[in-house]
Amino acid sequence: MKIENPWVRSVLILALAGSLSAIALAAQENQTKTKAGGKTVSVTGCLQKGDEAGEYSVTGEDGKRYGLRSKSVDLSKHLGHKVTVTGTKIREEDEEKKKNEAGGGEYANLRVTDIKHISESCQ
Repeated sequence: MKIENPWVRSVLILALAGSLSAIALAAQENQTKTKAGGKTVSVTGCLQKGDEAGEYSVTGEDGKRYGLRSKSVDLSKHLGHKVTVTGTKIREEDEEKKKNEAGGGEYANLRVTDIKHISESCQ
């Protein structure tokens, strides 16, 4: 397609450049959000049922409690057992608000990617 009018050509070039810039900015923003909440953490403690359906928790040996979720690991098989879970921190929008309301109850939420069974009991 050949556009001979220089004004129309300039408008089309600016529109194309603007669209590409918006796409690049959106991709960069998404990548930043992933990095912000993506720290890998391992915690050893007793696996317990969480506050919500499909959620579990573990209190580490340092006393910090973690909310756990997983799509790839069946946490229910290890309920009441001492385990070491490995996962990435999940950043929630109202994370600070929840911490303040709960009086510092949960330290962080983790998306569990691996679990290692330590013992059948939490003793």
